[in-house]
Amino acid sequence: MVSAAAARTFDLVIAANRLPVDRHVDPDGTTTWRTSPGGLVTAMESVMHEREAAWVGWAGFPGEAPEAFDDGALRLHPVPLSAEEVTDYYEGFSNDTLWPLYHDVIVPPTFHRSWWHCYRAVNERFADAVAEVAAPGATVWVHDYQLQLVPALLRDQRPDLRIGWFDHIPFPPVELFAQLPWRAPLLRGLIGADFVGFQRPDDARNFIRSCRSVLGATAKGDVVTWQGSDDGHPGSAPRSVRAASVPISIDAAGFRELADRPEVRERAAEIRASLGNPEVVLLGVDRLDYTKGIRHRLRAIEELLADGEIAPPQVTFVQVATPSRERVEAYRTLREQIESTVGRINGDYSHLGDTAVHYLHQSYPREEMAALFQVADIMLVTPLRDGMNLVAKEYVTARHDGGGALVLSEFTGAAEEMRAAYLCNPHDIAGIKETILRAIRDDPAEKQRRMRSLRRRVRTHDVQAWADDFLAALAAAPARPRRRDGP
Repeated sequence: MVSAAAARTFDLVIAANRLPVDRHVDPDGTTTWRTSPGGLVTAMESVMHEREAAWVGWAGFPGEAPEAFDDGALRLHPVPLSAEEVTDYYEGFSNDTLWPLYHDVIVPPTFHRSWWHCYRAVNERFADAVAEVAAPGATVWVHDYQLQLVPALLRDQRPDLRIGWFDHIPFPPVELFAQLPWRAPLLRGLIGADFVGFQRPDDARNFIRSCRSVLGATAKGDVVTWQGSDDGHPGSAPRSVRAASVPISIDAAGFRELADRPEVRERAAEIRASLGNPEVVLLGVDRLDYTKGIRHRLRAIEELLADGEIAPPQVTFVQVATPSRERVEAYRTLREQIESTVGRINGDYSHLGDTAVHYLHQSYPREEMAALFQVADIMLVTPLRDGMNLVAKEYVTARHDGGGALVLSEFTGAAEEMRAAYLCNPHDIAGIKETILRAIRDDPAEKQRRMRSLRRRVRTHDVQAWADDFLAALAAAPARPRRRDGP
């Protein structure tokens, strides 16, 4: 990666909370930048490969931002955040106000006016940075809930731009969204876009209903029209924006190639041997987040053990819980609860050399995850609410040997597409137990049929198809794009 101080503008600009790289300082003081393990970066990596564009985002540490620099054909344009802004904009308004509100209020959201003011100021800074690097008539693709004001702020500065926004998390029903004291400014921010994309059709419908209820906008089909107001708030009016479902996916070909490497398959055999070569390995892979349903999943496992339906060494459960937002109180409390539950389960049901639950609170590289997926006979993806959940798609792609079974929450975006999975209601502990046992005991031919269907779906609707669909919808908005030829 090289410095790129000379001013340039780009026909495609990505705006996201974080840059796609993390800074690492080597022992000799040398600074290097490495690809971030985040979900957005993983999804966008193959889409942006060798594509000339700019990516505007926070560098991941407080203080002054480094100079813009190049990562191949991609110009990385850091946006600075102070320590106070990290606390108020990111940990506060984004992750302690919007995140719980948008995830069905699983925990209560916190409303602080100071957080809102900081969120607005940071969004203004992002809009300024995008306006600086966007060429005349450029396409701007804004990502996720941290930057919901950027489309309108950018529209005010640069009406020549084609602006899209994609929501990686759920968008709540108006009955929940209406709790937000700043509901109208957020919607006005999004209406500044030409096209807003969501993971599920219900999310797009929730956005449209909120615009009608909160702003008094009108809607015809999936197009929202807002005549504006005379209060001087951002967003050129009148505005028409199309809202539709464009579900995200993975680089299926690339992940299959990774999973098929000899060293990954060898690692899978090592992992299974280290677990004692059980008959059935159950696996959960999640960020440590209260939306992921880890506590409910552990309760179902504990009851299955208590009922005698499963037992080590024949059956073992591996839970990978990637550290997340550890400065937020709700996440610290969640970790304590989960680790206490794991300790109780292992104390009651494990034996010397035979562990009922293997709990791993750490991050792993993609190669290790691909190996773990190949070990898993049953993959448990049971969030209480999730925008998509790409782990489900990675799992079925890694299991190209025809084995495995996917237990999937009905409340994920993935469930909209992956109907051949063993679907369950994660709030129903008895139902989770029944679904796990069905996935374990089902006829092998039935499980293979389901997995073939799931792999075919992911293969034909990969991340490149998602990006092409989004950009085509953005180019045509507010009209619908013409249908693509072929699958």
